[in-house]
Amino acid sequence: MPTSDAPRDTPSSPWDIQQQLDQEWQAVQGFDRQDPPDPKLIDACVHCGFCLATCPSYRVIGKETDSPRGRIYLMDAINKGEAELDVATSQHFDTCLGCLACVSTCPSGVEYDKLIAATRPQVERNQPRGLGDRLLRTLIFNLFPYPARLRLFLPFLWLYQVTGLQAFVRATGWLAKLFPRLGAMDAILPKLSLRKAMRDDLPDEIPAQGEQRYRVGMILGCVQRLFFSPVNEATARVLSANGCEVVVPKSQGCCAALPAHQGQSEQAQDLARQMIDAFAAAEVDYVVINAAGCGHTLKEYEHILKDDPVYAPKAREFVAKVRDVHEFLAEVGLTAELAPLAEGELPIVYQDACHLLHGQKISVQPRQLLRQIPGVVLREPLDAALCCGSAGVYNMLQPEVADELGQQKAENLVKTGAKLIASPNPGCSLQIQKHLQAQGHLMPLLHPIELLDQAIQAAKNDFEESIYGRH
Repeated sequence: MPTSDAPRDTPSSPWDIQQQLDQEWQAVQGFDRQDPPDPKLIDACVHCGFCLATCPSYRVIGKETDSPRGRIYLMDAINKGEAELDVATSQHFDTCLGCLACVSTCPSGVEYDKLIAATRPQVERNQPRGLGDRLLRTLIFNLFPYPARLRLFLPFLWLYQVTGLQAFVRATGWLAKLFPRLGAMDAILPKLSLRKAMRDDLPDEIPAQGEQRYRVGMILGCVQRLFFSPVNEATARVLSANGCEVVVPKSQGCCAALPAHQGQSEQAQDLARQMIDAFAAAEVDYVVINAAGCGHTLKEYEHILKDDPVYAPKAREFVAKVRDVHEFLAEVGLTAELAPLAEGELPIVYQDACHLLHGQKISVQPRQLLRQIPGVVLREPLDAALCCGSAGVYNMLQPEVADELGQQKAENLVKTGAKLIASPNPGCSLQIQKHLQAQGHLMPLLHPIELLDQAIQAAKNDFEESIYGRH
């Protein structure tokens, strides 16, 4: 017989004890035990406030809790059991664009990128979302990272455009009013070319022109390969023209950027493993990527797969070969001749993509390459380091904040007086084009590699014409 003061509901097995400890942990801590934000990284923040001026969400929303410093306060409070991981706190983590401008700005070297990367999976695992949010996220994460699935939808989207239904929906504005997130998705949908979107990808191998200097693998991307296929084609031509044999493994899928940036850890790990396997037998010197957000995630594979004993060493080897295309070409040097793209000077404004500028610390290299094109004059916009609001799928999940940032970015680019915008990321390009159109600006936007490709082709045409003229 138990004594009268014996504790009630005493666990009867080690499993019960562990279950009770987990329940107590969750009740007190808010975060579960699977990689919560590191208190040592949190303690590195001295709360100086330098991050506030560079944080896009703080500049739009204006609340301390929607700034890096405020979010670090919340992480610390949840860790210490002084706050709960609930709707009130998780919404402030959701408003973070993940642009990493605060990492570049912080004088104390706070690794906010690691803190928010640890927090997002906690939110996804432990904070239930509303029905509408769940449905939208399910659609996004089961469609966009899978090019084969997304390709199946393209004929319907094409019909939606060519029948005039999209023009009607946009003119009435009813979709944006009734379903703001679906309206945001429609607003960034580019004009589709069914022939380009449905055709096969690049050949498995593209030979180098002239003497072969390198053998490089090329990542196609998801949105990039379907909506921006000319960028991939231009990238392959530029690499080939500069002495690179280009290898394009057909088994490659998504780089994992989309799920990784939104805390979908398991999906990101699966996609990262698939990408590593796709290039395992390619025997390339480098793996080249032309999309800023994808490149940042590819370089994070070692962290994404850190707990996988089989793939962690493979990830280290893979990451060592990854190069952004601008980074690669600036490193190895251009060998192809470049010709002017216009008579006289051509003023161009280069748009810094956040995951290239802040995530990969690549800013000089794209500008160096563009300046090698004869006649190009670069203009610098106001607030060049401020996010455009795209941030992966942020402009679909947080359309109001994203729209204000997109409007500012478009205005600042136009004010430079440039005749053309060079943008190195597909998400940024869609976001900027949306707001240029909304403001009535007919300003062309191209990837920097497309401009290099045009300059190389122009030089070839000039050479052929000069040869023809001598005969």
